[in-house]
Order: sequence, then C-alpha cells, then structure tokens
Amino acid sequence: MGADRAIRDGVGEIAVPALEPVAVGAPPLSEATVAIVTTAGLRPAGEVTVWQPTDASFTLLPRTAHDVQLSHFSPNFDRSGIAQDLNVVYPIDRIDELVAEGVVGRAAATNLSFMGAVSDLSTIIHDTGPAAAQVLLDQGVDVVLLTPV
Repeated sequence: MGADRAIRDGVGEIAVPALEPVAVGAPPLSEATVAIVTTAGLRPAGEVTVWQPTDASFTLLPRTAHDVQLSHFSPNFDRSGIAQDLNVVYPIDRIDELVAEGVVGRAAATNLSFMGAVSDLSTIIHDTGPAAAQVLLDQGVDVVLLTPV
C-alpha cells in the first residue's frame, strides 16, 4: 500500500484543465461508425518503441491488426487482465461482434492509442488531441469508445 499511496500523493496536486462542454450529435448506434481510442500505450506488433513519460503523441491501429502490443512506460498498473485478454483495453473483438449483430453500424478502419501517463496535457489539448480527432472525423467516425488505463 505504501507505493500506491506515494503515487496518489504524487499526482494529487496535478492541475486539471477546465474544458468547455461541446454539443455533439450522432446517428443511432446501429448506423454509427465506432472507433476505439485507448490510453493503454499500444503499438502495432513488432514496433519496439516504448512510450516515454512526456510523449503526448498517438499511434494509429488498423482495425484489422489484432496483434497489437502494450508499450506503456508506466509499471504502476496491473497488466494481468490485458495479458489474458487484450479486449480489456482494446475491445476490437467486441466491436466486431456488435457490428455482426447489427448493434453497431460499422467499425472504424483505424483506431488510436495514446499513452495515458502524461502529466502535462497541454500538448494533447492543443495539438495531438485535435489531430487525433481529425483522423477520426476524416474516416467518418460518429462514436468513440474511450478505454482508459
């Protein structure tokens, strides 16, 4: 418990930006294109680059790539669930099932991964976040399933 308390104490004072609400609209889920955005720090299989603590970039994950790997720099979370079933953080199989059942209209051609242990969010807010949103908009994504780590 000591390490957990130390981590909580260390991040408890990080400022949280105030963001204005944005009105959005989407078609019914059965007609929507759905993308996954995860903060699990995933990379395509074979890419050996590990995320660094200040890295606010994102990685493109093609929908057909089910062999992605965890490259998150932080050792401070339990990886056992991810090791047993990647769908815990990257539910691509569940999205495919929902599409097959007609619950979801389409799966996005590309999903995104950020590394979630970035303490300075200004780059994500002003740069990589809008760039990621544009990638999703360009492929007609209506709904994003955010899977935080």
